Amino acid sequence: MALVLIVDDSPTEVHVIRGFLENNGFETDAAVDGSEGLAKARKLKPDLIIMDIVMPGMNGYQATRELSKDPETCAIPVLMVTTKGHETDRIWGLRQGAVDYLVKPVSEQELIEKIKAALGQ
Repeated sequence: MALVLIVDDSPTEVHVIRGFLENNGFETDAAVDGSEGLAKARKLKPDLIIMDIVMPGMNGYQATRELSKDPETCAIPVLMVTTKGHETDRIWGLRQGAVDYLVKPVSEQELIEKIKAALGQ
């Protein structure tokens, strides 16, 4: 069972995404901002990280950049799931190291398909 770390400051978003993942057989953990997400990624070594962008403190762009530069975490795929829907936001997210980029609200089917693709399933 793959472990997915959800990094999002919205309890509602975490609840919805966690429900989608657990309905499809994934284990989950969550972090409320980029700093906590980095710490949990280093400790838990999740199979994939779902990263919001707009968060207090360290945002998702900064956290993704740090994850992709760190030898301990650079192999963990990061899927950005955010309300930032401009093409420039998507391009910037991918440049920071994300493997894919989805704009909220996401459907369960779309999210699971993207996760499976990122995990090579």
